[in-house]
Amino acid sequence: MAEWGWAVRRPGPVRQFSESVFSIVVFGSIVNEGYLNTPSEAEEFCIYNRNPNACSYGVTVGVLAFLTCLLYLALDVYFPQISSVKDRKKAVLSDIGVSAFWAFLWFVGFCYLANQWQVSKPKDNPLNEGSDAARAAIAFSFFSIFTWSLTAALAVRRFKDLTFQEEYSTLFPDSAQP
Repeated sequence: MAEWGWAVRRPGPVRQFSESVFSIVVFGSIVNEGYLNTPSEAEEFCIYNRNPNACSYGVTVGVLAFLTCLLYLALDVYFPQISSVKDRKKAVLSDIGVSAFWAFLWFVGFCYLANQWQVSKPKDNPLNEGSDAARAAIAFSFFSIFTWSLTAALAVRRFKDLTFQEEYSTLFPDSAQP
């Protein structure tokens, strides 16, 4: 258990990893198996009720969430080197806002994809091609709501710790020096 102690003290990289994997699953599933075509049609269509906006939304949110994960992973690595408490607070406040925003986008994505999947017509996909991938994208959109919400909650906790540190150093400036 000792080798996993860092994950409890610094959960950022672990949560960033899970968020990035979830976003890869969502956009990978849609890009790989989210578009179909029938022998009678030459052009591909989106598996979600033939709605190209549904596929585009899933791919866009997945790719941008993955890039956001990479950005905040870099911030988590750089965070201990930020010496100013005010700069640390700004970084944590941005983490709170961005995480809450992504939780909302994933909620919208889950509702949108699930709704479009529910109203899809069986005649458009008689062989059920890509159905598992479509369901996986919906499921991992749902999981992403909770991981990004957890990220926001952990950032709020981190913000409270930083606020306490700032107040403590203001009240007791001599105790901070050796």
